[in-house]
Amino acid sequence: MNAIPADLVGYIAACMTTIAYIPQAWLTWKRKRAEGVSLGMYIILTTGVAMWLAYGVLTNSWPIIIANFITFMLSLFILGMKLRYK
Repeated sequence: MNAIPADLVGYIAACMTTIAYIPQAWLTWKRKRAEGVSLGMYIILTTGVAMWLAYGVLTNSWPIIIANFITFMLSLFILGMKLRYK
């Protein structure tokens, strides 16, 4: 497969999986409640996203770097809201 179409698939996948966090972040912020958010799951998820970000940096893969940087920030935000609003 040509590198350009492969990167395009990567960017589309990155956008879709990153955008998926926005509704949860918005709802948590808007309601100032996070009782439906699993603390354990978000700790594991945020750690996993950080590892994907590190992998992207180590392999110089921009779709992985960009998506996981944004996802890491959103995940940290939701995790922080969970810790603040339990």
